[in-house]
Amino acid sequence: MSDDAIIDAIAFDAAGLVPAVAQQFDTGEVLMLAWMNREAVRQTLATGQACYFSRSRGALWRKGETSGQTQRLIELRLDCDGDALLLLVDQQGVACHTGRRDCFFRAARDGAWTEIAEPQVAPDRLYGRT
Repeated sequence: MSDDAIIDAIAFDAAGLVPAVAQQFDTGEVLMLAWMNREAVRQTLATGQACYFSRSRGALWRKGETSGQTQRLIELRLDCDGDALLLLVDQQGVACHTGRRDCFFRAARDGAWTEIAEPQVAPDRLYGRT
């Protein structure tokens, strides 16, 4: 199957996007949720490095291009309805822009959101801000 056939099988929404969950391939840890358009999927397949579409910037972003915290694609999976992707990746460093290993660091406990993980890296170190 070609990359075009793989991409054509994805049911992108009206905005041309599909949700993409990144999961650590060997531990099953859910790292993050992002969005992909056709070009992000194409670049991910072509390079073996996760590429997403930033809805806030309206542009592609390659995971780790500014922070160095990359995701190497192990396998791309499509859900049963064809409208969600699962990227099994090898995450280098932290996945979250807050400096945490994953983006799911808040848990609903006792009627409030409780932070259950501390940053492993200061965000200003990830993005060169002081």
